[in-house]
Amino acid sequence: MATDHQSPASKQQQPGATAFKCIGFLLINFATSLIIGLSFSLLSVSGPQLVIYEQENFQGRCHELTGPCNNLQEAGVEKVGSILVQCGPWVGYEQANCKGEQFVFEKGEYPRWDSWTNSRRSDSIMAFRPIKVDSQEHKIVLYENPSFAGKKIEIIDDDVPSFHAHGYQEKVCSVRVQSGTWVGYQYPGYRGYQYLFEKGEYKENSEFGAQLPQIQSVRRIRDM
Repeated sequence: MATDHQSPASKQQQPGATAFKCIGFLLINFATSLIIGLSFSLLSVSGPQLVIYEQENFQGRCHELTGPCNNLQEAGVEKVGSILVQCGPWVGYEQANCKGEQFVFEKGEYPRWDSWTNSRRSDSIMAFRPIKVDSQEHKIVLYENPSFAGKKIEIIDDDVPSFHAHGYQEKVCSVRVQSGTWVGYQYPGYRGYQYLFEKGEYKENSEFGAQLPQIQSVRRIRDM
Protein backbone atom coordinates (compact mmCIF):
# COMPACT_ATOMS: atom_id res chain seq x y z
CA MET A 1 0.00 0.00 0.00
CA ALA A 2 2.86 2.35 0.75
CA THR A 3 4.13 1.79 -2.72
CA ASP A 4 0.71 2.63 -4.20
CA HIS A 5 0.57 5.97 -2.34
CA GLN A 6 4.12 7.02 -3.26
CA SER A 7 3.82 6.30 -6.95
CA PRO A 8 1.14 8.96 -7.72
CA ALA A 9 3.07 11.50 -5.66
CA SER A 10 6.22 10.88 -7.64
CA LYS A 11 4.28 11.32 -10.88
CA GLN A 12 2.89 14.67 -9.67
CA GLN A 13 6.40 16.03 -8.97
CA GLN A 14 7.79 15.33 -12.42
CA PRO A 15 6.09 18.20 -14.32
CA GLY A 16 7.33 20.76 -11.78
CA ALA A 17 10.87 19.41 -11.89
CA THR A 18 10.81 19.42 -15.69
CA ALA A 19 9.56 23.02 -15.77
CA PHE A 20 12.29 24.05 -13.34
CA LYS A 21 14.91 22.41 -15.52
CA CYS A 22 13.53 24.16 -18.62
CA ILE A 23 13.63 27.56 -16.93
CA GLY A 24 17.19 26.93 -15.77
CA PHE A 25 18.19 25.89 -19.29
CA LEU A 26 16.63 29.05 -20.77
CA LEU A 27 18.40 31.26 -18.22
CA ILE A 28 21.74 29.64 -19.01
CA ASN A 29 21.18 30.15 -22.74
CA PHE A 30 20.17 33.76 -22.18
CA ALA A 31 23.25 34.44 -20.05
CA THR A 32 25.50 32.78 -22.63
CA SER A 33 23.99 34.83 -25.46
CA LEU A 34 24.38 38.01 -23.42
CA ILE A 35 28.04 37.28 -22.71
CA ILE A 36 28.73 36.50 -26.36
CA GLY A 37 26.95 39.70 -27.43
CA LEU A 38 28.93 41.79 -25.00
CA SER A 39 32.15 40.15 -26.16
CA PHE A 40 31.40 41.02 -29.77
CA SER A 41 30.51 44.57 -28.75
CA LEU A 42 33.82 44.96 -26.92
CA LEU A 43 35.69 43.55 -29.88
CA SER A 44 33.93 45.93 -32.27
CA VAL A 45 35.09 49.02 -30.38
CA SER A 46 38.58 47.74 -29.56
CA GLY A 47 39.93 48.48 -33.03
CA PRO A 48 40.56 51.88 -34.59
CA GLN A 49 37.41 53.85 -35.38
CA LEU A 50 37.09 57.29 -36.93
CA VAL A 51 33.97 59.09 -38.18
CA ILE A 52 34.22 61.76 -40.88
CA TYR A 53 31.50 64.40 -41.28
CA GLU A 54 31.31 66.39 -44.48
CA GLN A 55 30.29 69.58 -42.66
CA GLU A 56 31.59 71.39 -39.59
CA ASN A 57 30.28 70.61 -36.09
CA PHE A 58 29.49 66.99 -36.99
CA GLN A 59 26.79 67.79 -39.53
CA GLY A 60 26.05 66.40 -42.99
CA ARG A 61 26.84 62.97 -44.34
CA CYS A 62 29.13 60.84 -42.23
CA HIS A 63 31.53 58.05 -43.10
CA GLU A 64 33.13 55.58 -40.68
CA LEU A 65 36.65 54.25 -41.07
CA THR A 66 38.04 51.20 -39.29
CA GLY A 67 41.19 50.86 -41.38
CA PRO A 68 43.42 52.69 -43.89
CA CYS A 69 41.85 54.71 -46.72
CA ASN A 70 44.28 55.95 -49.37
CA ASN A 71 41.73 58.04 -51.24
CA LEU A 72 38.67 59.47 -49.49
CA GLN A 73 37.10 60.72 -52.71
CA GLU A 74 37.12 57.24 -54.20
CA ALA A 75 35.45 56.08 -50.96
CA GLY A 76 32.64 58.60 -51.50
CA VAL A 77 33.78 61.36 -49.12
CA GLU A 78 33.38 64.75 -50.79
CA LYS A 79 34.87 66.89 -48.02
CA VAL A 80 36.18 66.56 -44.47
CA GLY A 81 34.37 69.13 -42.33
CA SER A 82 34.70 67.61 -38.84
CA ILE A 83 36.08 64.44 -37.29
CA LEU A 84 35.16 62.22 -34.35
CA VAL A 85 37.85 59.77 -33.22
CA GLN A 86 36.21 57.01 -31.20
CA CYS A 87 39.32 54.86 -30.96
CA GLY A 88 42.72 55.81 -32.26
CA PRO A 89 45.15 57.35 -32.86
CA TRP A 90 45.09 58.20 -36.58
CA VAL A 91 47.02 60.28 -39.08
CA GLY A 92 45.42 62.17 -41.97
CA TYR A 93 47.18 63.34 -45.11
CA GLU A 94 46.67 66.36 -47.32
CA GLN A 95 46.99 64.28 -50.48
CA ALA A 96 45.86 60.84 -51.60
CA ASN A 97 48.10 57.81 -51.05
CA CYS A 98 49.25 59.21 -47.69
CA LYS A 99 51.28 62.12 -49.05
CA GLY A 100 51.59 65.81 -48.25
CA GLU A 101 50.99 67.56 -44.95
CA GLN A 102 50.25 65.30 -41.95
CA PHE A 103 47.58 65.70 -39.27
CA VAL A 104 47.65 63.61 -36.11
CA PHE A 105 44.33 62.70 -34.47
CA GLU A 106 43.95 61.20 -31.02
CA LYS A 107 40.70 60.14 -29.35
CA GLY A 108 38.32 63.10 -29.19
CA GLU A 109 36.27 65.60 -31.17
CA TYR A 110 37.48 67.90 -33.94
CA PRO A 111 34.57 70.19 -34.94
CA ARG A 112 36.41 72.11 -37.72
CA TRP A 113 39.72 72.08 -39.55
CA ASP A 114 41.50 74.61 -37.31
CA SER A 115 40.98 72.22 -34.37
CA TRP A 116 43.41 69.72 -35.91
CA THR A 117 45.98 72.08 -37.49
CA ASN A 118 47.32 75.62 -37.14
CA SER A 119 49.68 75.57 -40.12
CA ARG A 120 46.96 77.19 -42.26
CA ARG A 121 48.44 75.87 -45.48
CA SER A 122 45.57 73.56 -46.32
CA ASP A 123 42.19 72.43 -44.99
CA SER A 124 42.15 69.38 -47.25
CA ILE A 125 42.44 65.77 -46.10
CA MET A 126 42.50 63.05 -48.74
CA ALA A 127 43.74 59.95 -46.87
CA PHE A 128 43.72 58.35 -43.42
CA ARG A 129 45.43 55.46 -41.69
CA PRO A 130 45.65 54.20 -38.09
CA ILE A 131 48.90 54.99 -36.26
CA LYS A 132 51.03 52.11 -35.05
CA VAL A 133 51.57 52.55 -31.31
CA ASP A 134 54.78 50.69 -30.52
CA SER A 135 54.86 50.66 -26.70
CA GLN A 136 54.25 52.67 -23.57
CA GLU A 137 57.97 53.45 -23.33
CA HIS A 138 59.30 56.32 -25.45
CA LYS A 139 62.78 57.19 -26.69
CA ILE A 140 63.69 59.40 -29.66
CA VAL A 141 66.98 60.89 -30.87
CA LEU A 142 67.01 63.84 -33.28
CA TYR A 143 70.18 64.72 -35.22
CA GLU A 144 71.48 67.93 -36.77
CA ASN A 145 72.67 66.34 -40.02
CA PRO A 146 71.49 63.54 -42.34
CA SER A 147 72.41 59.92 -41.58
CA PHE A 148 72.45 60.52 -37.80
CA ALA A 149 75.45 62.83 -37.75
CA GLY A 150 76.25 66.09 -35.94
CA LYS A 151 74.74 67.41 -32.74
CA LYS A 152 71.78 65.56 -31.30
CA ILE A 153 69.04 65.80 -28.69
CA GLU A 154 67.85 62.64 -26.94
CA ILE A 155 64.41 62.51 -25.33
CA ILE A 156 63.18 59.71 -23.06
CA ASP A 157 59.59 59.44 -21.74
CA ASP A 158 58.92 63.18 -21.94
CA ASP A 159 57.19 65.85 -24.02
CA VAL A 160 59.36 68.80 -25.05
CA PRO A 161 57.47 71.98 -26.02
CA SER A 162 60.69 73.85 -26.90
CA PHE A 163 64.06 72.46 -28.00
CA HIS A 164 65.58 75.91 -27.41
CA ALA A 165 64.70 75.67 -23.72
CA HIS A 166 66.73 72.44 -23.61
CA GLY A 167 69.73 74.08 -25.27
CA TYR A 168 69.23 72.57 -28.72
CA GLN A 169 68.99 75.25 -31.42
CA GLU A 170 70.04 73.22 -34.44
CA LYS A 171 68.12 71.94 -37.43
CA VAL A 172 66.79 68.37 -37.50
CA CYS A 173 67.77 66.37 -40.58
CA SER A 174 67.52 62.79 -39.30
CA VAL A 175 65.67 60.98 -36.54
CA ARG A 176 66.00 57.61 -34.84
CA VAL A 177 62.94 56.35 -32.91
CA GLN A 178 64.01 53.56 -30.59
CA SER A 179 60.64 53.09 -28.88
CA GLY A 180 57.20 54.64 -28.76
CA THR A 181 55.36 56.81 -31.25
CA TRP A 182 55.93 60.57 -31.51
CA VAL A 183 54.78 63.68 -33.33
CA GLY A 184 57.19 66.52 -34.06
CA TYR A 185 56.23 70.12 -34.77
CA GLN A 186 57.80 72.81 -36.89
CA TYR A 187 57.65 75.45 -34.14
CA PRO A 188 57.78 75.56 -30.31
CA GLY A 189 54.55 74.97 -28.42
CA TYR A 190 53.44 72.17 -30.76
CA ARG A 191 52.65 74.54 -33.62
CA GLY A 192 53.15 74.44 -37.37
CA TYR A 193 53.55 71.41 -39.59
CA GLN A 194 53.26 68.01 -37.91
CA TYR A 195 55.58 65.06 -38.51
CA LEU A 196 54.67 61.55 -37.38
CA PHE A 197 57.50 59.39 -36.05
CA GLU A 198 56.83 55.69 -35.65
CA LYS A 199 59.50 53.24 -34.53
CA GLY A 200 62.36 53.17 -37.02
CA GLU A 201 65.01 55.34 -38.68
CA TYR A 202 64.63 58.45 -40.83
CA LYS A 203 67.95 59.23 -42.50
CA GLU A 204 66.88 62.59 -43.93
CA ASN A 205 64.05 65.05 -43.45
CA SER A 206 62.26 64.06 -46.66
CA GLU A 207 61.70 60.60 -45.16
CA PHE A 208 59.47 62.05 -42.44
CA GLY A 209 57.70 64.42 -44.83
CA ALA A 210 59.48 67.69 -44.05
CA GLN A 211 60.49 70.05 -46.85
CA LEU A 212 62.78 71.91 -44.44
CA PRO A 213 64.83 70.35 -41.60
CA GLN A 214 63.02 72.30 -38.92
CA ILE A 215 61.55 70.70 -35.78
CA GLN A 216 61.35 72.68 -32.54
CA SER A 217 58.99 70.65 -30.32
CA VAL A 218 57.97 67.03 -29.93
CA ARG A 219 55.49 65.02 -27.88
CA ARG A 220 54.53 61.40 -27.29
CA ILE A 221 51.46 59.71 -28.72
CA ARG A 222 49.98 57.58 -25.94
CA ASP A 223 46.32 57.26 -26.92
CA MET A 224 45.52 53.69 -28.04
